[in-house]
Order: sequence, then C-alpha cells, then structure tokens
Amino acid sequence: MSKKDKQIALFSLQGRFLGFIVEDGYKIKRLRLETADGEYSIKLSKEARASVGRVLSPGDWLQIWGEKTVKDDDDVKLKAYRIMVVDSGQSSDILPERLAPLAEARKSKATILVCQKSDCMKRGGKAVCKALESALGDRGLTDQVTIRGTGCMKHCKAGPNIVFMPDKTRYSRISAGDVPALVNQHFPQATPGAEELSLTPGKSDTLDKIAVEECVNHQSW
Repeated sequence: MSKKDKQIALFSLQGRFLGFIVEDGYKIKRLRLETADGEYSIKLSKEARASVGRVLSPGDWLQIWGEKTVKDDDDVKLKAYRIMVVDSGQSSDILPERLAPLAEARKSKATILVCQKSDCMKRGGKAVCKALESALGDRGLTDQVTIRGTGCMKHCKAGPNIVFMPDKTRYSRISAGDVPALVNQHFPQATPGAEELSLTPGKSDTLDKIAVEECVNHQSW
C-alpha cells in the first residue's frame, strides 16, 4: 500500500473571466477562468472576493494568485486568495503583499503531532517521541520540525497515533522502529535517496478540533 501524496504550492494564472459558479441559489463559491491552457474552476476565498474591488463582468481579463493542491490521483484543486483585473497581455509574477503571508506560512516549521493520552503512551508512544527526536536530530531537522503532544486523536486501540502537518497525514500503530523511514519519507530533502516506508495514513478529519499543546521535555516522557 502506498501513501496518498498531497502537494501544496502557490500558483499564478491569467485569463478571461467567464462567470461565477453559485451554490444554494445565491452563494458565490467559484469562478470560471479561460486561459491559454484551458478552462479552470477556481474556489474563492474570502480574501479573493474582497480583493476584486468591483463587480466582474464576463470577458474581464484577470490575474489570479492562490494555492494549488495536487493529490497522487492527479486531482488538482485551486483556491484563489487574490484577484486583480488587468489589461489583456499584462502579467506579473510578483507575489502581492496580501498573499505574502500565505507564502511565509509554507516556509514555517513543519509539525509532527503525537498523541499523549494514556492508551497511546502504553502502546509505545514514549518510545515514538524519543525516536522522532533522534531521527530529526540525526538529519539536522530539529530547527525545521516541531514535535507537539496532543489530546486524544481517537482510535485509541490503534495507537500510537501520530500526524504529520501541515498535510494532516495520520499513521496508527507506529513503533519506534518505523520512525526513521517515516521521517525520510516526509522530509526527503534531508535524506537523499532514502527509501519510502509503505504505511497507509489514517483519516484525520477531527484534527482541527484537537487542542494542541507543546510536547513536554523527553525526560518526562
């Protein structure tokens, strides 16, 4: 079984506005953009709707900046964070100031969440925490990746449970011996030529509701 990859990057597109896609009869959710490469359906963030500045008309030439998510089944999703009406042929690859925080967020430290509840700890959670610290230190990733303890992630009997952020990839029944290969898999830039570990991530739909706390020092694990 292979991990379902999800890659996130910033994008810039320019093209002709074709119209909005409305849901529930009145909610503007997406816009249709015709470009030289074809037609795109782009989800609108609140920031994008606010950045338009005036009502768009079909035929308007737009420059759009936003976030692109690509999954391993070639499913591509676009979300706009900034829209600007431009003259046809006018283009800019410069990231707008209002989108810069998003780019900075992509440069921020990655995080590995580790369940700290008793069931996960009894099943080897303490050893997993120590193995993570060791693996990150060996690869020079200590300053780039944060280990954080969390409250219950559910699926207690499948512990230990860990999650790699920001992509929310969850793994259950992890042992300390699995950790080096997982770190190699998620941070290949630090481990050239490292082989991937074929583990199936679990669902992490409830992660946004988990109260995250800083992981305690390893002496108390």
